[in-house]
Amino acid sequence: MQLKGVNKRYDAPGEQKVTVLQDIDITISEGEFVAILGPSGSGKSTLLRIIAGLVKASSGTVTYLGQPVVDANPGVSMVFQSFALFPWLTVLENVELGLRYHDLSSQEKHNRALSVIDMVGLDGFEGAYPKELSGGMRQRVGIGRALVMEPDILLMDEPFSALDVLTAENLRRDLLELWLERKIPTKSIIMVTHGIEEAVYMADRAVVLSRDPATVIADIKIPLPHWRERKDEAFTRLVDRIYSILTRTREMQEAILPTQHGQTRKYITLPQVPSGALTGFLELLDDLAIKSDLYKLADELMFELDDLLPIVEAAQLLGFATVSQGDISLTEFGKQFAAASVLERKELFRTQLKHHLPIFERIRWVLDSKRNRKMPREFFLEVIRKSVGTEAAEDQLDTIIDWGRYSELFAYDESSRVLYLEDEDPEEEAH
Repeated sequence: MQLKGVNKRYDAPGEQKVTVLQDIDITISEGEFVAILGPSGSGKSTLLRIIAGLVKASSGTVTYLGQPVVDANPGVSMVFQSFALFPWLTVLENVELGLRYHDLSSQEKHNRALSVIDMVGLDGFEGAYPKELSGGMRQRVGIGRALVMEPDILLMDEPFSALDVLTAENLRRDLLELWLERKIPTKSIIMVTHGIEEAVYMADRAVVLSRDPATVIADIKIPLPHWRERKDEAFTRLVDRIYSILTRTREMQEAILPTQHGQTRKYITLPQVPSGALTGFLELLDDLAIKSDLYKLADELMFELDDLLPIVEAAQLLGFATVSQGDISLTEFGKQFAAASVLERKELFRTQLKHHLPIFERIRWVLDSKRNRKMPREFFLEVIRKSVGTEAAEDQLDTIIDWGRYSELFAYDESSRVLYLEDEDPEEEAH
């Protein structure tokens, strides 16, 4: 499988064109287990669907066995995060569904489905319906339905993320056993995951994506022999390396934002982090009083990659913390914030918002310009929508409102959906 110069762009009337994937070059060879990693919203699942032929690339080429993929890719099958089973079909019927359009007799389809059901550990549950099964068993049905097609490439979109810790670990080991012992005819596996440790435990390569738009920022070989021990130094060193790559200060997505003087300022995409979560994280770093290894910190907090990275990104964005070689530490400003009183923190947060994020300065100017010092939420939603697209605009504005209210830059009334300035200016109050 080869992807060369693949781009994916979404266009909508009245909005900036949103580029999700940009110049993606990836080659998948026979015998490889490849993990695709990246921040939440980086386009990992979109990339997987382009490989499957379910989504068309805007430009670039996708080839399978040297032939362009122009429709559903005949050599792949997919395991979804949400199980995606038909509740009115039995386990056997759900697995047989993968063979619906194969040129096989009914008996051949039946026999192959039974063989796969036995292989994935569901022998005896052929006549059960999905509602009778646990989450792990339902995902085994999904894996069985994908494997019964005997695909060259098995695509897995965060297949273990909806499962509890113990069930997910058991399923990982079972799948690895099938793969390593060549009990399945599949020649390659491509797995999207948000777990760095999961990638290092299972895969031969880790392809790391950036965000806004997604580009390949690293393609790391994982040469460790199976079975791998998570406490081994070589294992933790690889995990640390990937954490370090993913937590580098990224070039923020920038979009043109008009100012009151007819000039332009650039919109910077905010990570979706509540102010309370960021404050608590900075307090924790201050209590630790030393550089903290992000991998070990995530493990102690029981945080997945998608939980930790946005908080780290927010702390960096506002100048409260720095990350170097997978270690995070507070800046002097961050230490000052962690040691400050509640009111002092609000002032420090307000200062950083106005200094680093032009959207907050813009909102203050708009509210100050209004005689009644109020403006409907929809006005700012439209401004942001033109910069980041409709899908992301609501989440962006929710974060802006949360940070703005915490810093007392402005207030917000949910019932009337209006942003406004209170009678007492917090900056005047601070002086």
